[in-house]
Amino acid sequence: MPAPPRAEGGFPVVGIVGGGQLARMCQPPAVALSITLSVLAESEDASAALVVPHSPVGEHTSLEDVREFARHCDVVTFDHEHVPADVLVALEDEGVALHPSPAALVYAQDKLAMRRRLTEMGIPCPRWAQARTREDVEAFGAEVGWPLVAKTPRGGYDGKGVRVCRGAEELDDWLADVGRPGALADGLLLEEAVDFTRELAALVARSPSGQAAAWPIAHTVQEGGINTEVLAPAPELDAGMAAAATEGALRIAGELGVTGVLAVEMFEVRDPETGATSYLVNELAMRPHNSGHWTIDGSVTSQFEQHLRAVLDLPLGDPSARQPWTVMANVLGGDYADLYPTYRHLMARDPGLKIHLYGKGVRPGRKLGHVTVFGGEEPGDPEALESLRERARHAADYLRGVVTE
Repeated sequence: MPAPPRAEGGFPVVGIVGGGQLARMCQPPAVALSITLSVLAESEDASAALVVPHSPVGEHTSLEDVREFARHCDVVTFDHEHVPADVLVALEDEGVALHPSPAALVYAQDKLAMRRRLTEMGIPCPRWAQARTREDVEAFGAEVGWPLVAKTPRGGYDGKGVRVCRGAEELDDWLADVGRPGALADGLLLEEAVDFTRELAALVARSPSGQAAAWPIAHTVQEGGINTEVLAPAPELDAGMAAAATEGALRIAGELGVTGVLAVEMFEVRDPETGATSYLVNELAMRPHNSGHWTIDGSVTSQFEQHLRAVLDLPLGDPSARQPWTVMANVLGGDYADLYPTYRHLMARDPGLKIHLYGKGVRPGRKLGHVTVFGGEEPGDPEALESLRERARHAADYLRGVVTE
């Protein structure tokens, strides 16, 4: 692979393994920081390859491809969690600076490892169990009640690799693969079906020197396992609950040794007797995350800029919100293959709208981009928030073809 061009003045090259939209959205802040990006892309027309000049094509599963790519980079980080552990360990043994490290990344790659470690740390989690047999499933169902949630420990995302089941027989096909190489080699992760009031996301960043920063807690709206909307900050969130969730996310980042952005997806739960709210940790992601896309337009320092700062051990930026409210809506694939005419219409209809498209081909349900709006006179203004939500939803639905005016 050819080496990326280097800027004068000793500025570094950051390598990103994976050419998806997360790598793509790192390009604007890289330019602002005078940093050169290099992306190991899946194809020449991958989302990031369309905007990052140096995007050699290679396989993230190939040690030789990743090794050759990393040879020209000062640090290497990731667009996704799917680089095999043996590849990561081999690179680390060769002295490649990986952020996050393989020792930390395992807790985002393996949900069973995550649950064990968080439980050891005393972090609030749903009740859970590892299952290898139908008897294990039946025993856990008898303990926590049905339905229960079953997950493949590796490889799941956007609702994939997750089932809500009402009987052990519904998992027989997964159980048949237990012990074989792949996502179910170590068994299934079973969790209680949590009766939650809403889903939240705590987004933090940590540098190798231990500096950390946290954005306001956001409310994430999920439909069919896909995040469709984010409200930041989470409306009507108890201040004590917000502080506890932020402290928990920062402690996870510190004790796991995370470098870069960490997203902690949470359930907000309410005590039926006292009405007090608390949280349970659902998932971890050690990279910029969909729940933090609002920060591009809504915070002083976006998650993408902060991730680059963190992996280079630069001083972290201010994560404060710019406006009382920011609303982000994901754009999913629908009826329109040609998005440019609708894109132009929305820009004219709502000049305050920020539209971020990822250069992807349209497929029904595929994440094609996101839209963001922001404003409000003061925090806690419900009418302003609802107006922003209506604008964001309309734009996302118009791009999808759900509405036509």
